[in-house]
Amino acid sequence: MLDFIRIACAVPAVRVGDVKKNTQDICDYIVQADEKNADIVVFPEMALTGYTCQDLFFQDTLYEGVKQCLREIVCCSKSHPAVTAVVGLPVRMGMQMFNCAVIVSGGEVHGFVPKTYIPNYNEFYEKRWFSSGAELTEHSIDVGTLLGREPQFVPIFSHSVFRIGDGTLVGIEICEDLWTPLPPSTMLALSGAEVILNLSASNETIGKSAYRRDLVKHQSAALNAVYAYCSAGSTESTQDLIFSGQSLIAENGVILAQASEPIASDYMLVQDCDLGKLRADRRKNKSFKDAANQFPQHRAAVIDTFAPALRGDGSLYPLQKLPFVPSGKQDRTQRCMEIFHMQVAGLKQRLSVLGGSKTVIGISGGLDSTLALLVSVEAMRQLGRPATDVYGVTMPCFGTSDRTYHNSWELMQTLGISCKEINIREAVSLHFTDIGHDANVHDGTYENSQARERTQILMDYASVVGGIVVGTGDLSELALGWCTYNGDHMSMYGVNASIPKTLIRWMIDAISEMPEFAAARPVLQDILDTPISPELLPPDAEGKIAQHTEDLVGPYALHDFFLYYTLRYGFTPTKIYTLACRAFEKDFDAATIKKWLKAFYRRFFTQQFKRSCMPDGVKVGSVTLSPRGDWRMPSDASARLWLEEAEKL
Repeated sequence: MLDFIRIACAVPAVRVGDVKKNTQDICDYIVQADEKNADIVVFPEMALTGYTCQDLFFQDTLYEGVKQCLREIVCCSKSHPAVTAVVGLPVRMGMQMFNCAVIVSGGEVHGFVPKTYIPNYNEFYEKRWFSSGAELTEHSIDVGTLLGREPQFVPIFSHSVFRIGDGTLVGIEICEDLWTPLPPSTMLALSGAEVILNLSASNETIGKSAYRRDLVKHQSAALNAVYAYCSAGSTESTQDLIFSGQSLIAENGVILAQASEPIASDYMLVQDCDLGKLRADRRKNKSFKDAANQFPQHRAAVIDTFAPALRGDGSLYPLQKLPFVPSGKQDRTQRCMEIFHMQVAGLKQRLSVLGGSKTVIGISGGLDSTLALLVSVEAMRQLGRPATDVYGVTMPCFGTSDRTYHNSWELMQTLGISCKEINIREAVSLHFTDIGHDANVHDGTYENSQARERTQILMDYASVVGGIVVGTGDLSELALGWCTYNGDHMSMYGVNASIPKTLIRWMIDAISEMPEFAAARPVLQDILDTPISPELLPPDAEGKIAQHTEDLVGPYALHDFFLYYTLRYGFTPTKIYTLACRAFEKDFDAATIKKWLKAFYRRFFTQQFKRSCMPDGVKVGSVTLSPRGDWRMPSDASARLWLEEAEKL
């Protein structure tokens, strides 16, 4: 299951009091919603009559029209059973009238939800016409008589959730309900509602649009829910007020879709939402369950609509190829600098506790060691200590290219740190002799021996200068196990441990714009242009890098995509593959994506033993692999289920 739901917010060009015209528009939008494979179509508050009817709500003629038109909407829904329609209308019960939402699908009315909080201040006079749903003494209504049929009782209750599709729970509140200290949607979500619909008629005033947007965004985040807000359009009465028709669809604190015009009417906003993300977060968030247990008396009644399976397929869902990297330059730079300062703060604290300790870093001329070096230099600067308290060690060997060698030296000298070169060719060659390895055999032993020799030198040199070894390995390498156990896998503090490879490039690019690093900008740009490589195999005939990491383990863009959805949400191989095929349709064919997805699972499971004993390193994002910071996994777990599912794709 892909767990997507497709929601439509329909804002008809309401003609106040003309229920026949409004009904035709509502039915037309139900048809359109069905054509677009929507699972739910929600309309504004009082969409059937118009919100601004005022004392016309007391007119029997209007109410008789409401009843007749509700029959037409129900009849329309019978021809479009896959769509659940939620329409705003007035409902009379005894001597009271209620501002309600009616839930209709498959030719049946499943229930009514009355508005709880009735505004009666400033421009609002709703208590003149409507009572609060909290005043209801009976919670069922004879909808059969309302529709001209045999008696049939359905719920009319503000604290109801409706089950649609394969079990998705939907809660409803109306306009003012959201603007209160304890919105009904809070209790609905604690009762299991994953989708909240708000039928609104919120008039426009200066600044209100932004406030409304923030309110919807916040509520969706607080509830770990989808929140769809559909407001009355500009064709409502403008006698005293103007209505903007602002519709918003948010998911867990992110606005996925919104009305394109500041003042609008006669349009439909359609958006896929990912229920899988919400469900994953709720499973992890034990505080959500604890909050629900605080209010057992507010459990919502669950009403089954028997609506068919959801049709949302995710094709309308905003999908980023690089989920760790914000797409806009301003947001990306802000994110990168925020992470950089977190890295610096973590290293500063460690150095402060140690008292006067230096930092020692192996400088390769690659991305990871460059970022670790920049973090160390900035940490020393903020501690009021000289850059020379940072010791950079470059250790050329068989695979070192001229480009990375010169970049290493230029970067260290430009930053003014203490520099040292230790060529490890002779030491590694002697080690090959000691263990009986043929230096002409370029296998794992050939490569790992170099990595371990470098780490041994760094550790021992740190003892000489009175420092700690700052690790350079990143999140992507830890996920794939692309590090040598007890080699570059080990350090005293790993500043890059929760930063993925696809973000590190942008980190260095953003940091290079800092005035403190202006002099290093040219060499930093050349490092950014250098192919990613461990440089453990000899260069080619022209002295260029011959060993490209992504040729061996696969594109980091794909692996970071797989990693994000595996760890952040626990998605299945099928869903991750489907999303990846959409996100990378212009970059990789399906066979290539499947190949590297299987490689990811194989490496991720078999390399856990390295992550189980990784050094300290600050967590900066929602995905990390530290056994102390977030991720806990047995080293001998089997990848069989994941690989078998991936093989069937």
